Amino acid sequence: MRPATILVVDDEPRYIRLIGYNLESLGYKVVAAVSGEEALQMAARSVPDLVVLDIRLPGIDGYEVCRQIRQFSTVPIIMLTAKGESADKVRGLRGGADDYITKPFSAEELLARVEAVLRRSRVAATRDAQPTLTWGELFIDFTQRRVLVRGEVVNLSPTEYRLLHCLAVHAGCVVVQEDILKAVWGPQYQEPFEGLRVYIRRLRQKIEANPYEPRYILTRPGVGYTLALPL
Repeated sequence: MRPATILVVDDEPRYIRLIGYNLESLGYKVVAAVSGEEALQMAARSVPDLVVLDIRLPGIDGYEVCRQIRQFSTVPIIMLTAKGESADKVRGLRGGADDYITKPFSAEELLARVEAVLRRSRVAATRDAQPTLTWGELFIDFTQRRVLVRGEVVNLSPTEYRLLHCLAVHAGCVVVQEDILKAVWGPQYQEPFEGLRVYIRRLRQKIEANPYEPRYILTRPGVGYTLALPL
């Protein structure tokens, strides 16, 4: 198996050196960009398996880079955010990022997050569940990772698809938040995670006719979520 290629985007040379050294020590191939414009070019040209993207970039910032990448790629994206800036994390997740790391971070945390995101991406791509699910006007082809609503294809990011898959394999049942977090984000996520609500909202916007009055993805307050069959 070829080594995963990781695009690191940061305008601080010390972070590029730190991240590159640690990833290359585990056999990953690292390519780097120091601006948003360069990051977009390299994301399209080198077709990386993962992007580690700093939010604070000169010119085109990380939010806009993430948004533009999502127009042509579903590559997993880890955002680098400032310490304590929860708004950065939420905005990054809403823009299509799959996870985030808060600066400053340890090498152990970086490698754990990278490995977890790559693992989730690979598992989602090869998972051999039931071939398809028809649930009201929702159709999911698990082998092709295709989702249709009322006959129209719905484009989902890797994390959005994993979340929908988690609910779909338990369709009609309530899935507790802890189980969702472990299935979608990994076993290290055992505490309440703000990203879950962000992604539930994004899924509703793509699947529900009226995301403010959902018929499919329902909240069970204090417990979790369920993929319900509309009446």
